[in-house]
Amino acid sequence: MSRARTLTVTAASVLAAVVLAGCGGSGGTSKDDLGAAEPATSPELSGKPDGTVAKIGAAPQGIVYDAATDQLAVAVRKPYRLLVVDPRTYAVKRSVEVPGKVRHLQVSSPGGDVLVPSETANTLYQVPLTANGKVLSTKVPEHPHDATAGDGYVISGDEFAGSITFIKGDQVVKTLSDLKQPGGVVADNDGHAIAVDVGDFTVTSYDTRTLTRTKRLPAGEGPTHGVLTGNGKLAVTDTRGDHLILYSVDPLKQTDSIDVPGSPYGLTADTQSHIVWTTLTGKNKVVGYDVSGDTPRKVAEYDTVRQPDTVAVSPGSKTLWITGTDDGVIQRIDR
Repeated sequence: MSRARTLTVTAASVLAAVVLAGCGGSGGTSKDDLGAAEPATSPELSGKPDGTVAKIGAAPQGIVYDAATDQLAVAVRKPYRLLVVDPRTYAVKRSVEVPGKVRHLQVSSPGGDVLVPSETANTLYQVPLTANGKVLSTKVPEHPHDATAGDGYVISGDEFAGSITFIKGDQVVKTLSDLKQPGGVVADNDGHAIAVDVGDFTVTSYDTRTLTRTKRLPAGEGPTHGVLTGNGKLAVTDTRGDHLILYSVDPLKQTDSIDVPGSPYGLTADTQSHIVWTTLTGKNKVVGYDVSGDTPRKVAEYDTVRQPDTVAVSPGSKTLWITGTDDGVIQRIDR
């Protein structure tokens, strides 16, 4: 998403979204009027960020940690490129030029490829974490915002085309054009893919065995991203509604909604401890919620760098990395 094209979620938001949809043009504010939610413009820092901070490159946005190779991947600009770096020293192990803007990164599998959707190039790149691995590229519909992998597919959420595209190797297998404006996408290896629709304020599930849609549910006042927690749950940030919404994956069903003031935006999850981490762009903070049980509970909160748009985590939630998009920095917090 561009800075004007993201998403958000809430319990009250779910009701609000339904009401707004019914109001149409009779005085209420429609989804079209609201548009996709955006991260807040972060305030100036009021104190020192926790952990350590280092320069990484211009406007870092998009970060992921791979435990199998103990490497960190981050997307930067001027010029646009993907950096694969040491997670402690930030020494560059691989630098790959990308002809266009990148906002989000995922890894296809432990030790596999970094999935790099280039929004302005309408291309999805698969970049091996190994230094000399061959980069695959696939043309996809307009403005791929996020990409994920599951059941042998790489899956692209094509934001401005309103579609989700299934890829094998570097070849498109199928494109489903049944979304309004997909933002975050996630998938597992048990037949499920889910797209967060930032234009329609919904989450939509797909069966990756039949490549068909299975369900669609409300997702608050302006959802932006989703993440699988490793215990059959999906967490979605409601950036506009200041909530973290939880769903079961099979079947797709809302199970909880957590009040998280501060424009939650960046999102990751540790699938070992089942802790969900979200950045609060309106407060320059990152918070963690344990969702392993029936009742989510807050377990940590840290001060971050300015404009903390994306976050990555190591297994066991032992280390967090946060991008400071405005200042070109990366923050590391050891717990």
